[in-house]
Amino acid sequence: MKPSLGIVVHSFFADHLPVQKGLRLGSIHSYRDTMRLFLRFLSEQTRQPVATLDLQDLTFDQVLAFLKYLEQERGNSIRTRNQRRAALNTFFAYLVLRAPEMLATCQQIAAIPVKRSALPDTHYLEREEVTTLFRSLPREGCFALRDRTLLLFLYNTGARAQEVADLRIEHLDLNPPAKVHLHGKGDKWRVCPLWQETGKHLERLLAEHQLRMNDPVFCTR
Repeated sequence: MKPSLGIVVHSFFADHLPVQKGLRLGSIHSYRDTMRLFLRFLSEQTRQPVATLDLQDLTFDQVLAFLKYLEQERGNSIRTRNQRRAALNTFFAYLVLRAPEMLATCQQIAAIPVKRSALPDTHYLEREEVTTLFRSLPREGCFALRDRTLLLFLYNTGARAQEVADLRIEHLDLNPPAKVHLHGKGDKWRVCPLWQETGKHLERLLAEHQLRMNDPVFCTR
């Protein structure tokens, strides 16, 4: 029995992405946003409610039209278009396992090339500019120490925003030589050494609050 589109979409998000692929919630939300846009686009193109869409509505031409719509009507960048394309490829690769009769369509969609885009310019601060930045930071106020420590930590480790948001006290080892365990993309961990100055700022920050080991390091309290 051929599965319905609704059943396939549900199992894709309820089982395939979180269980089979082990993706984190942020990545799953990105897939969800792509599918929401795509299903709404299909609904408008076929002039039927999303709830009545079927597998036969998922055509190669509709996918091409959707990618064109992203750029020309929504004004998305090429990088965003390529990201949406990659998400759809993952979905259609799963779809063909549930509905083998869709193989020809899925192969066509998998062959849609990545669109080339110019690499973004890399901007950075010179050492003197970083020094000036830290000199200009306030030294008084309820969040002065936290903000200074946060910027110093970012400068020291090069951590991504999500890595810092996920950082917990238990991930810190402030005994010499100080280091931190960062949880990054792809559910991968990495260890980064901490400068002596960074370690001292972190010790002062943690000493200001009575926190548990699983509490975030950079909280708003």
